[in-house]
Amino acid sequence: MSDHSRSVPRGRVRRFGKFARLAGGVAGNMLAQGAKQVASGQRPRARDLLLTPANARRLTRQLSEMRGAAMKLGQILSMDSGDLLPRELADILATLRNAAYAMPKRQLDEVLTEAFGVEHQLVLIDFEHKPFAAASIGQVHRLRSARGQPAVLKIQYPGVRESIDSDVDNLVALLKVSGLLPKHMDISPLLTEVKAQLHEEADYKQEAKYLRAFVKGLGDDERFLLPRVIPSLSGSRVLGLTYVDGIPIEEVADENQEERDRVMSLLFELLLIELFELGLVQTDPNFANYRYNPETGQVVLLDFGASKYFPDTFTVAYLDLLASTIEGDRLGMAAAAETAGYSLGSEGSPYREVVLDLLELALEPISCGEAYDFGESTLPRRLADMGQQIQGHKEYWEVPPMYAAYIHRKIAGLFLLASRLKARVNIHELVLPWLD
Repeated sequence: MSDHSRSVPRGRVRRFGKFARLAGGVAGNMLAQGAKQVASGQRPRARDLLLTPANARRLTRQLSEMRGAAMKLGQILSMDSGDLLPRELADILATLRNAAYAMPKRQLDEVLTEAFGVEHQLVLIDFEHKPFAAASIGQVHRLRSARGQPAVLKIQYPGVRESIDSDVDNLVALLKVSGLLPKHMDISPLLTEVKAQLHEEADYKQEAKYLRAFVKGLGDDERFLLPRVIPSLSGSRVLGLTYVDGIPIEEVADENQEERDRVMSLLFELLLIELFELGLVQTDPNFANYRYNPETGQVVLLDFGASKYFPDTFTVAYLDLLASTIEGDRLGMAAAAETAGYSLGSEGSPYREVVLDLLELALEPISCGEAYDFGESTLPRRLADMGQQIQGHKEYWEVPPMYAAYIHRKIAGLFLLASRLKARVNIHELVLPWLD
């Protein structure tokens, strides 16, 4: 989290002005860089001018200051596997995952007064004004519960809920005008789903319901540690939780190989439990949503706002897809993929074969009959290369089905973490009980 604080800009007009200045700054930088290259005898490409370090800094700084849906959408796009955005832009947006500014004390006090009244200092025991975490939708502060136990309070940034729709539209318009989003692509279904997800994520009462559902589903599994909701400190824009101790999940990289493998196996198994048992998946792959307790070996689970219930029709089709992929049954894969909502084109078409090749490749760690070495894998590069082949079939290209997009985004996040931990996981072995 940044040590600096910035007021969250409120109101559609003011936030739109931020987008307009961002677009103007990016365009101005492009003109300046283009003039330099022309003067030196080069023929600049628009794409290269857009993705300069100066424009990257400008984009990430502006979205970090705005927070809300603008920053959240940037985080979502950063998990793209290379099919939707240029890899360079996805890498730029990846810096948004831990780049939020905190609110200044004046604005923070306004939010607390609105939630708990003028004398909020009497309600919030030992409240620490400096947050220990800040993200796209809100920031988190330490305090104590009425019983004197360590607790945390999630506080939503003012105005972010009201600006969700306009933020998403403005950011996508900026990316389209810049040429960084393919103009032929109809992403309206994706935007509708993103807006709906962000509205739900900005409702802390709904997040409390999701957390209770996970506690009920996983409560007896001592391998995981979850916080509990504190009703007296919770509302639609504030969420009080018991404090659960742990270190950043990335620090598991300092443990021995056996422990790294065990922790990563737990996280992959958790996804299978979420998808095929609970039907409820926490879809945000941000590393900050997991922590690790080195004393107990437990994986700490945090932040359930981006959770999603999955229909049985999809989970059954996706399980069939896994089974067919493991068996090398291309006809079964195609049938399961279409049931799950994929558009494969006509039977025997080159596009259909490329999509099936892509699915086979993406599920390589599951098809492998032994421990998969994520630290040595070249899968992300191979997926990006194959994604370029799909872009060559623009007449067929469609946004993937939303439930599949959520799952692949979650799997991509787990893959990144497994690579960071240099873990070796036999996912094939984890999946087999579900297939039986």
